[in-house]
Amino acid sequence: MKTVFIAGATGYLGRHLCAEYGRRGWHVTALIRDAPRAGDLAADTLVEAEATRAETLTGLMEGADLVVSALGITRQADGLSYQDVDFQANLNLLREAERAGVERFAYVHVLNADAMRQVPLVAAKAEFVDALRASELPSTVIAPSGYFSDMGDFLAMARSGRVWLFAPGTHRINPIHGADMAAATAEATEARTDWLDVGGPETFTHCDLARLAAASLGRHVSITMLPDWMRRAVLTLLPRMTPRRLHGPAHFFLAAMSRDMVGTPFGTRRLGAYFETLST
Repeated sequence: MKTVFIAGATGYLGRHLCAEYGRRGWHVTALIRDAPRAGDLAADTLVEAEATRAETLTGLMEGADLVVSALGITRQADGLSYQDVDFQANLNLLREAERAGVERFAYVHVLNADAMRQVPLVAAKAEFVDALRASELPSTVIAPSGYFSDMGDFLAMARSGRVWLFAPGTHRINPIHGADMAAATAEATEARTDWLDVGGPETFTHCDLARLAAASLGRHVSITMLPDWMRRAVLTLLPRMTPRRLHGPAHFFLAAMSRDMVGTPFGTRRLGAYFETLST
């Protein structure tokens, strides 16, 4: 039986990754920060360590065939930055994987990262990918367009009766469910794919997302278009007016809203059904 070592295992995607690899017959070793957070995590072995501290990882990957990292932060906490976690902690994982003789290292990245390197969250991830691609260790990079869970903002706005979008509202995205993303990751690593840009089976404009959210709530919702110069102005002002833990995720969201985020279609789960589960 092959062993997969999963970092970021207690996060949204990490839990799906543990379940998917287990379903495929892998022995799943999950890296966690503290046992109480693991809950009902579908893992065969739990190992506690701080990936930001390289010395705590020593020996943990012995016998592992594959490392999959979904490690990253969306809101800074504990005084840690994107550079500390999305770059350095993943680099610590990579160096230990190299030392342990792991066969392949897979990393969950961001679609269109090269076009968003000015965003701190993306810059840290892209810097790690540069290091990963330079390593002699075979790698797989999976770059998702966005998750169903990220689309919750559209549903929250729809509940208020008004959805605010930046003009023209025609940029497209095909978000993917975490379970489908985990399956895409497993297939890519088993096929030894170098790089996969991936999204869900349906593509929406931002206006489509607003209307879908409204339909799932069964109510009329007004859509208000804001001029794009306001988005650009907010990008400039956010770092000066809000703490880093708030403006970091907002910076990424506003940057992603300005372009198409469409990956190779994968999976079967539909966003409308997901919205309906949140609407009941």
